[in-house]
Amino acid sequence: MGKKMEEKLDRLFESHMEGKISRRDFVKYLGIAGAAAGLAGGPFGLARKAFGAQSITFHSWGGSTSEALRKHAFDPFTKETGINVIDAAFTGMDTFLTQVKASYPPGGEFNLAHLSAVYDYARYKNLGFNSVLDESKIPNLENVLPKMLDTLRAITGGDLSAVPYDYGQTGIAYNTKYISKEKAEKLGASLLWDKDLKGKLGSWGGDFRTNMWYAALHTRQSPNNITRLDDVWNALKEQREMVKKYWASGSELMSLLANEEIYATVAWSGRVANIQAEGHPIAYLAPPNTYSWMEYMYVLKGTDMAVAQKLLNFMLEPEPAIAVAEAQKYPPSLDPRKIDMPESITKVPAYDPTGTLDGYLFADPEYWNSHQLEWTEKWDRIKAGA
Repeated sequence: MGKKMEEKLDRLFESHMEGKISRRDFVKYLGIAGAAAGLAGGPFGLARKAFGAQSITFHSWGGSTSEALRKHAFDPFTKETGINVIDAAFTGMDTFLTQVKASYPPGGEFNLAHLSAVYDYARYKNLGFNSVLDESKIPNLENVLPKMLDTLRAITGGDLSAVPYDYGQTGIAYNTKYISKEKAEKLGASLLWDKDLKGKLGSWGGDFRTNMWYAALHTRQSPNNITRLDDVWNALKEQREMVKKYWASGSELMSLLANEEIYATVAWSGRVANIQAEGHPIAYLAPPNTYSWMEYMYVLKGTDMAVAQKLLNFMLEPEPAIAVAEAQKYPPSLDPRKIDMPESITKVPAYDPTGTLDGYLFADPEYWNSHQLEWTEKWDRIKAGA
């Protein structure tokens, strides 16, 4: 096979793994390429690589997260079992779900995905993409925080379609040079409406839930049962006049805080840990009912369950789970009452030493999913100043 043909097939394979080409089209193009090259082997080695019985695909967030999974989980797993983990990156939850819907058969070319937030777990279940794990094949589930398992089981009728892997919060980051701990703790969520911080506040522009969540707390309402919706919208309109920037990514969030362009903002707890590690005077505030979430390894319908369960059990071993958590700076799903945690984990923002996750409020999936289109449109208009 010529070098040009090899390069073409490599590009084809990469496009498939990035979700740009469906499994059906990938196999079709692969067959055409093989026939054109007059080969019975060659390019079909790629098909075996992608779909062979001893391989499994895994979609995650890319960057440092995928690097941590590859180094501490996937490579050691392959070395131990001979099973190849083919990892790929997605650009976001909604985009990935669109790719899953468009695949043929629906969801069939996707195996495991590193998803976030319980409302996505519910969305995949409601669309019929859920699998049912044989928990007897994943004995390390015994070490997972009970509240995380119970939260997922409640959505899928007592079964599991995923394994919780880490957790975090979207709390509040603030600069201690300009905001005292006493003031931050006194105001709580209302720190994000402090008129003294006009022009020095930030927020995440890409998520209506986060902004509505804190507006609900500011107006003394339950985020999972907002009864005075107009108060939330009015609070967000008021806040917009004080916000310097709605950030779009974790790197932009860190840059705004590090350069002191903003003094306070909603922030992902792991990103706060990273900026603290760089030596910046940024503190983390988790007011009551802070927006909490979990990340989990979701197994899509049609996946080779024996391989998936073997991989998931390996990933829940303390050594790889803690190593990945250290790299991500999000606490692992392992129960500290059963597994000793190193200081590198216990100092991470959002870590719960009790193992109970009491006070960690997750978004109610049915409530938020039922209002997604309506509230997204309203939030987008407010953010735009309409």
